[in-house]
Amino acid sequence: MRTHGMQLDTGPMEQEVFDKAPEAVAHARDFARAFVGRLRPAVDPQDAASVELAVSELVTNVVRHARGTSCSLRLEAQPDGIAVVVGDADPRPPQERAPDLAGGTGGFGWPMVRHMAKAVTVTREPNGKTIRAVMPR
Repeated sequence: MRTHGMQLDTGPMEQEVFDKAPEAVAHARDFARAFVGRLRPAVDPQDAASVELAVSELVTNVVRHARGTSCSLRLEAQPDGIAVVVGDADPRPPQERAPDLAGGTGGFGWPMVRHMAKAVTVTREPNGKTIRAVMPR
């Protein structure tokens, strides 16, 4: 597939494993920003920001709610999207809850990711789960 005389980069896939610690969220955002920045043709800035936000929210959910000591983040370029794949050692699926408007304890991330993504799947595995959100490109 060709776009505007440039070869569309659909092959890259990169993965990183992070310790389940608050600083993992910033590292995951940096990882996502660098990945998206290398794609050609360049990703629309709004779509790039959506990928970064999805990564931030999904990794934050692991840090706050999941069992285990680490999480994995895999990013995959696709012709019409970027897959954000987060895995952790907790088999419990994400739970939607009422957003906390006063206490700052969250409740916004999971619904936001599901709304922004083109598709979201949660796969339970013997040793945890994987969440795959395909973001627009």
